[in-house]
Amino acid sequence: MAAAVLAADQLTKILAVALLDPGRAVPVLGEVVQLRLIRNPGAAFSLATNLTPVLTVVAIAVALVIVVVGRRVAHRGWAVALGAVLGGALGTLTDRIFRMPGAFRGHVVDFVELPNWPVFNLADTAIVTGAVLVAVLSVRGVPHDARRREVVAS
Repeated sequence: MAAAVLAADQLTKILAVALLDPGRAVPVLGEVVQLRLIRNPGAAFSLATNLTPVLTVVAIAVALVIVVVGRRVAHRGWAVALGAVLGGALGTLTDRIFRMPGAFRGHVVDFVELPNWPVFNLADTAIVTGAVLVAVLSVRGVPHDARRREVVAS
């Protein structure tokens, strides 16, 4: 799942950079969905724009934690949720490491625009979707690993 999210995220960003003029809106579904290329040095909603290196380190830490926890996942829902978050985090991390203005300071490519919402990308969508699924699984008490499943069953 993570590899598919990462590949789709990077492919859509390559296409956005190649085909869109920075800042100019291209209607997809009228004004409901538009494509608008921006480069975001900050986090979601363009927060913390001066902390790009810190955000890069946080993304690395999140990815490492998910990889460690993910090794014990035995439930398909948890695998999908963590894979989506990991793929999204790696997509954002790839931008921060390899895009201008330079390593650990790179700006994230955002290009999907909805009314009254910040411009975002596929990685953002995967992270939010995965996080919502994590919350649902947690609230429902779904164990993420086989060891916990055996304890819960006994």
